[in-house]
Amino acid sequence: MSLLYRNPLAGPADIVDWIAEGPVTAADDGDAVTLSSSTDAHWTLWCPEEFGDRIRITWEFSPRGEPGLAMLFFGAAAAAGGGIFDDGLAARTGAYPQYHSGDIRTLHVSYFRRKWEDERAFHTTNLRKSPGFHLVAQGADPLPSVADARGDFYRLELVHDAGHVAFSIDDLPLFTWRDDETTGPRVGAGRIGFRQMAPLVAAYRNLEVHRL
Repeated sequence: MSLLYRNPLAGPADIVDWIAEGPVTAADDGDAVTLSSSTDAHWTLWCPEEFGDRIRITWEFSPRGEPGLAMLFFGAAAAAGGGIFDDGLAARTGAYPQYHSGDIRTLHVSYFRRKWEDERAFHTTNLRKSPGFHLVAQGADPLPSVADARGDFYRLELVHDAGHVAFSIDDLPLFTWRDDETTGPRVGAGRIGFRQMAPLVAAYRNLEVHRL
């Protein structure tokens, strides 16, 4: 595997060229960047690079304030072809339906699901395919609550190998999925982006993207 992109996410200066949709606030957290919402609205933060569809994405995550939800978009592109920032696409402001049922095609994994009472009662990781909000895979969520995490970081790994997806946390496999295209055309090359549902506060560091 060859390295395509590395970002230490050591502070707000490391994401100045990222594209924010919604009221994201970044703060220093030692050797990490803490992300939260400046209001009660949700947000998405896009990496400035585009990647192919045979990649491994790794990053470290530490929950700092609940409730809320964290997810990663990957393979994000215009559903009709082209990029997600092309002219003619609907404006996006962080509202979730704009991403799961709008004019972009993407996969997204939600891995710290503590926004709603039922999510806090039974922790899962979910993989959805859009447009259409299709729940295509699900696994357990081993991440502890904020109180029990005590500031620790957890290493997340997402493999997007053409039509195959695998997700793990601290080397614990959580789910795999192969796209048979019954939910629409396969997700290919595109952008990656972090998303949080307010009022989650979380720290990130050591993002890397490798070509498989």
